[in-house]
Amino acid sequence: MKKGNYKLTVGWLYPDLMSTYGDRGNIICFKRRSEWRNIKTEVFPIEVGLSNKHIENCDLIIGGGAQDRQQEIVIKDLLSKKTVYKKLFKRGIPGLFVCGSPQLLGHYYMTANGKKLPGLDIFDFVTKHFGNNKPRCIGNTAGELIPNSKFQIPNSKKTIVGFENHGGRTYLGSNCKPFAKVLKGYGNNGEDGYEGALYNNVIACYYHGPFLPKNPHIADWLITKSLEIKYEKSIELEPLDDALEWRAHEFILHKLGVR
Repeated sequence: MKKGNYKLTVGWLYPDLMSTYGDRGNIICFKRRSEWRNIKTEVFPIEVGLSNKHIENCDLIIGGGAQDRQQEIVIKDLLSKKTVYKKLFKRGIPGLFVCGSPQLLGHYYMTANGKKLPGLDIFDFVTKHFGNNKPRCIGNTAGELIPNSKFQIPNSKKTIVGFENHGGRTYLGSNCKPFAKVLKGYGNNGEDGYEGALYNNVIACYYHGPFLPKNPHIADWLITKSLEIKYEKSIELEPLDDALEWRAHEFILHKLGVR
């Protein structure tokens, strides 16, 4: 790709309310890996009350985690933007949503107090928090990417690593494809062995950490897809020296006993 000819606008979903357990690092990582390739990158905070017109210009949407209280604060605003998000993701605009944010993109999220928050119906799944008496899903975790015709990582690495801490359990519907198979950890619900979900070029997962710095293949996939959708052509990124990133990745796998 030619240097200096590309620009990306990243929409950061409610940065002050939804950015727990290092999720801000996903924004930093995406921006740095783009800029190291001379791709101009603007981060645009999507705050409560922002008009749909601004969101329509985003080339990627990133959302982080939050507690039930923050999710209840943002849900009304998020629902007011339901049409624009559905339009973007149907068109192929990529997204990365971690923990609390994807819980609001399904059919509904039931809080620990039993309150049902309606979702955007983008993903065919529901999330339920069964109360504070049920143990949370906490710890380092690893998964193996599930092959998908629309989700191809041009890299021999098929594992992902992260840190999960969630009380809600997500249950995928028949029209929802999982992101990965759990190798170590709880995943979506600690029952079915799946982690996260996929819709077109949108990734939902429970991997904090932050996620992208320890998974450079996923970061580069998001950059590539963002450019390809915006410029309507195939993109091949210049390789970076990711020795340090892969050392961090392999350290977690080794710590969890995953070979």
